[in-house]
Amino acid sequence: MIELSIGLGVVFSLVFNEVFGAAAGGIVVPGYIALHLHEPLRLLGTFAVSFVTFLTIRLLSRFIFIYGRRRLVLAILLGFVFGYISRQFIFYEMFSMDVRLQAIGFIIPGLIANWFERQGVVKTLAAMLIAASFVRLLVILLTGGRIFANV
Repeated sequence: MIELSIGLGVVFSLVFNEVFGAAAGGIVVPGYIALHLHEPLRLLGTFAVSFVTFLTIRLLSRFIFIYGRRRLVLAILLGFVFGYISRQFIFYEMFSMDVRLQAIGFIIPGLIANWFERQGVVKTLAAMLIAASFVRLLVILLTGGRIFANV
C-alpha cells in the first residue's frame, strides 16, 4: 500500500508541476500526505512544523546566506529537529487517549518548508492537498477500499 501511494504521489507531483506549474511540496510528499489524510492532527502537526521551519529559515536568512542546496539541507535539518520536538509533546490527555500534533515522517516537514520558501505557503498547501486527495482516491479505487484496513 505504501509503495502504491508513494509511486502515485510521485506521478501526481510531476503532473502538477508540469501542468499547473505548482509543486506539491516535494516529489514524495503527496504520497505520504495521502496515507495520513484520515489523521487530521498529524496533518496539522506536519503543517505546523513545516511553517515553523519556514519561519526559522526566513529569520536565519537575515543573518546568513541561505540559497539553493544550503536552503534545502537547512530546511530538512530544521524540519527533522522540529519534527522530533513535536513527537515529544502531548497536548491533551483524556480517557487514556493522547492528542499529539506530531509531524509525518522525518524529512516531509523540511521538504514542505523548502517549497513554502520557493513558491509560497498557500500555493504549496493547495497543490499538496489536491494532489494527495487524488492519490488517496486512486489508491482506494485501485485497492477496492482496502487502504483503510492497512493504514
